[in-house]
Amino acid sequence: MSADDYLPADGGITMFSTTWCGYCSRLKHQLTQAGIPYTEIDIEQVPGTADLVASLNGGNQTVPTVIFPDRSTATNPSLAQVKATLGV
Repeated sequence: MSADDYLPADGGITMFSTTWCGYCSRLKHQLTQAGIPYTEIDIEQVPGTADLVASLNGGNQTVPTVIFPDRSTATNPSLAQVKATLGV
């Protein structure tokens, strides 16, 4: 499994999260308000994704971790960072 398996469509993101993550909840709310589409993947429910997130974060299972259409990633990005990377 690689980040390429979770590439989002142009204009959106894939966000790896957990149900208990406050930063994830905040980012989801901000994305919804901004009209930015996202696909959420719960790393505690989808096998292999916790390891993928750890591989993107130097061994840490830090959420939210985001994948952009250009294959770049960000850990706990702000809405401004997401918009800048998406060009919106």
